[in-house]
Amino acid sequence: MNVLMLAINDPAGTAIQFCRAVNAHTEHTCRLATLETRYTHAWKADLHVPDLDEAGLAELGDLFRTSDIFHFHMTADEHVRFGPYLAADFMHGKSIVHHHHGHHDFRSNPESFREKYKALGRHNLLVSTPDLLRLLPEACWQPNLVPLNDPALLPRLDRPGPEEPLRVAHSPTRKDLKNTDEFLAVVQALRDRGLPLDVDLIDDVPNAECLERKNRCHVLFDHMQGYYGVSSLEGLSQGLAVIAGLDDWNRKHIMEFTGAEELPWLAAHDEESLTRVLQELIRDRDLCVARGKASRTFMENFWSDARMARNLALFWGSC
Repeated sequence: MNVLMLAINDPAGTAIQFCRAVNAHTEHTCRLATLETRYTHAWKADLHVPDLDEAGLAELGDLFRTSDIFHFHMTADEHVRFGPYLAADFMHGKSIVHHHHGHHDFRSNPESFREKYKALGRHNLLVSTPDLLRLLPEACWQPNLVPLNDPALLPRLDRPGPEEPLRVAHSPTRKDLKNTDEFLAVVQALRDRGLPLDVDLIDDVPNAECLERKNRCHVLFDHMQGYYGVSSLEGLSQGLAVIAGLDDWNRKHIMEFTGAEELPWLAAHDEESLTRVLQELIRDRDLCVARGKASRTFMENFWSDARMARNLALFWGSC
């Protein structure tokens, strides 16, 4: 199958990662067209419309005509213009997929999307994290992926040793959604008690720099919103001890999908539990190292980019 992904902007670089993994690990061909660049994360792009010359626009037109599937990310649909092209003009004989990643328009009014898809007879629906199944129960959960063998996502062998303060990375795209204030309050309270703790707050930098800085840390704090972010997957792949406040719903779905009997995340649901987790990691550095090794092993065994790409290909095959 030939698949054209269409996104206004690439959410956390997930679309291009799917595109590359599908091309590497399946027999299908996947391309990605995007319209906007947000933040300064410098995700790799495929067909970024503002950068296309005449030949690039002609190539995009060929993809609109010849693709078997249009795969829309976030709020994009057939009425969003990509250069001179509207997907609405090329729908005949195409399968249509809508893939949601938690955009605030979707979270604030999921019923409008459900009604729209019902009226249009659209049944090929995906969500990126299990919590979104509560909002779009007709969908399937397609886990995001990270390329495990990318050098930036392999564990570093030269991290600071146990004689150095515990170093915690936190990379919030939006601090209001990532419990950043609560995290920093806990960190300050622990420092006030004399505990050796450093923080690398990684804010609005290119993804390559973000990954390099994370990989110099021992621990990653994702957030306490009940689910996990791409940041979690990056930290797990790098062999960090990863903290996130997964709720029972998300834990259940992750265990069912992966087949894992245990999950690697260290659970923190509020400031009190986050304090306990950080205290334990500060005082028992062998535990921190062990949790990091468990993180990487989990990704290799249960969450490889090859597995997630094949899962997406199976979904397309059912469309």
